Amino acid sequence: MQYKRKKSLTDFFLFLEEATTELFHIRGNRHVSLMVVISLFLFFGVEALPLIGFIALAIGCLTIMQGYAFLSNFGQGIWVHIILVRVIVGELSGLITALVVIARSGTAISTELGNMVVNREMQLLKSFDIAPMGYLVVSRILGVVISMLVLTLYFNIIAVLGGWLFAQFFNHLSFSAFMNDFFSILTFPHIIMTVLKSIVFGFVIAITASYQGMSVSKASTEVPQRTIKAVVNSIVAVIIVDIIISWLFWIGV
Repeated sequence: MQYKRKKSLTDFFLFLEEATTELFHIRGNRHVSLMVVISLFLFFGVEALPLIGFIALAIGCLTIMQGYAFLSNFGQGIWVHIILVRVIVGELSGLITALVVIARSGTAISTELGNMVVNREMQLLKSFDIAPMGYLVVSRILGVVISMLVLTLYFNIIAVLGGWLFAQFFNHLSFSAFMNDFFSILTFPHIIMTVLKSIVFGFVIAITASYQGMSVSKASTEVPQRTIKAVVNSIVAVIIVDIIISWLFWIGV
């Protein structure tokens, strides 16, 4: 069992190295199609907007409600904007978006690539001198990373708007005043951290799902097993990366 785990880790890091190399040489990769990346973004990103919007609206309202309920006990209800920045922008927006992307895109990538392996489509691509790593994996990495950036930005916008709307029940504050208070607390490092998390989360999700999908053997029954592994490993990896980036950010600030 220990030998298999070591072999699995070795295979993953070799896969990661190959994918990263292909990604950095994307300009010379004739197999990466812009239309493929756009179509993947439409599925990974655009089609997820309604779900992300609903979750963001709920999170924004709940954050304001709990924030006012707690801070009002100390006469500091006005500082609820700090919670919006620290909790939503800094942490929840990227993490929740990543979980949604894992559930939708991660499973789709792993299942699709796994079925391609079973149906011997990978061998067909190689016979036409098309590298699966560049044609399939790199395009999916780009699609997921771009989707994570757009969806995280969208999450923050909807959450802040939802927070302002719900805040009217506690404190009739104009939108301009609310946003002025919000942006007075929001700093450039917060934006950098959110963008960095989105990029890294997207890369981790895509590379993990692609690896599990392309690790399927010739048995179709292995596809759902690999998909489950892709979801679990992606969630664990995203949480670990989130903790590391947040820790580095806070000790830096």
